[in-house]
This record gives sequence, C-alpha cells and structure tokens, in this order.
Amino acid sequence: MELIFLGTSAGVPTRTRNVTAILLNLQHPTQAGLWLFDCGEGTQHQMLRTPFHPGKLDKIFITHLHGDHLFGLPGLLCSRSMAGNVQPLTIYGPKGIKEFVDTTLRLSGSWTDYPLVVEEIQAGVVMDDGLRKVTAYALNHPVECFGYRIEEYDKPGALNAKALISMGVPSGPLFQKLKNGETVTLNDGRVLNGKDFLAPAEAGKKLAIFGDTAPCPSALELARDVDLMVHEATLEQSMEEKANSHGHSSSRQAAQLALDAKASRLIITHLSSRYDETGSRRLLAECQRIFPQTLLAEDFHIVPL
Repeated sequence: MELIFLGTSAGVPTRTRNVTAILLNLQHPTQAGLWLFDCGEGTQHQMLRTPFHPGKLDKIFITHLHGDHLFGLPGLLCSRSMAGNVQPLTIYGPKGIKEFVDTTLRLSGSWTDYPLVVEEIQAGVVMDDGLRKVTAYALNHPVECFGYRIEEYDKPGALNAKALISMGVPSGPLFQKLKNGETVTLNDGRVLNGKDFLAPAEAGKKLAIFGDTAPCPSALELARDVDLMVHEATLEQSMEEKANSHGHSSSRQAAQLALDAKASRLIITHLSSRYDETGSRRLLAECQRIFPQTLLAEDFHIVPL
C-alpha cells in the first residue's frame, strides 16, 4: 500500500497546499484498488498531476461534511462519468452525505453513467472485502466526524513447493489445498498437513486516517499499534486551546497520541494556512520532540506502508 497526499491545508487552499484529500493505492497483486479519503475543492485537478485517474477510484471515504473535505466531490463524480467510466463507485460518509450528493447532482442537472452507491455510516465496521476491513471511529468535532482504521488481514505464508516436489507430491490442486492449510491424503496413503509446509504468516498492515478532531477517547483505539497514523496538526502547541475550542488538535497533541497509541509512524497534515514553510517546519519540530518518527505531509508526497 501507499498513500498519496493530494491536499494538506486546513480550511482554505494556499499557494503550495490544497485542501484535504488523500489517495490510498492498495497495490494488491490480485485485488488492486484506489481509495480516496476526503475530497476538498480542486481534488480532481490535483489528481491530474499524478499517474492516477478518477476512473480508477472504487471507494471514497468522507470523514465529515465541512467544505474543505467535501466540495470537490460533485465535480469529480461528474468528470468521472463524462470520461465514459463504467466502474462502480461506493461513497462512505456521515449522515447527510447522500443528500449532498443527490442534491448537487439534481440541481446542476448532472448524473452518473456508472453504478454509484452512497452509504451513510455509523461507528463500527463499514466494509470488509475479505482482504481488509475498514472501521469508522467517531471523533470530536463540531459536526459528526469519523476517522477510518484500515486493517489488512494477515497474509498466508509461502508454500514450500521445493520440499513437496522432493517428496514426490504432484503440483496442481494438491498444492493449492496445502497452501490453504488443508490436510490431504496422497495416493500412496501418506497424509500431509498443509500447515507443516507454510512459512509464517505475513502480518497485514494497519493504517489510521483521522478526520478533524480535538483529543477524544476513541482516538486511542483508532490509532492503536498502527503502522502509520495520519493526523491533523492544525495549530502549534502555543495555540492548543484555540485549536481544541474549534474541534482541532495541536502538533503536541497529535504527537502525544501517536506515542500513547504505540504507532510506528506519524504523518501530520491539515495545517492552518497561517503557516508558511518555516512555520510548518516548526510544527514538525514540536511533534518530533515527543514522537521522533513524525513526517510532515506535503502535497503530492508518496508514502509507502
């Protein structure tokens, strides 16, 4: 998996940062996918500067209905249709997201020529495709807001085909059964347990993508033990009270959460437009004093998991 940051500014765009949008490229060999988390104004323009096309999107997750996370959605949906794309698309978001999509399409005389499903979610598991699941956690913001925890299931270990061949086991269906961990009986009566021929399972990746939030108890569960945590750092530590009063977090609070949750890495994003490059680096330094494994998101940064 890899993350591609399309927008990293809070509230309004700046000359160097667009408003919030993050792509997740699943990069799975047999079940690839491209997911979008939030869709601030201009997101489709940002995608034009990447190798990724809106037609490849199959899921969009909206954290909340504030404009800097949502106003790019109608344009992206319509452009996707005008390009002749027929791949289904599912949108997940809080109550009101369906009304927003339906109303903007209706009032603008627009439509989609592809299957579009809009699911209004509550806290809990919102999807599970057998390879990974996505769980929504309610956060602390003036409007209903969620963070999303993406967890891959552990991948089965590789089959020791060389050992099986040396034992005279014919390749084909028997290999597949053994790879699935099943027990098989050979023609000569030998019984083989697939688990004896599998390498240890590979742990699946865990990722937490936060919406806007002031500190809250559910944040710890959302981020616990993740490989990568993406969290807002709207304001610096000295403005913490102001940040919290508007449902946001400071740099210090983002870093402390990553430390408490035992996350492997933290990426801070959603920086106030008051911060230029120097100011942004100051927020990063505040985080790194508490949690050294912190990175600062920039538009078009690609971060592998």
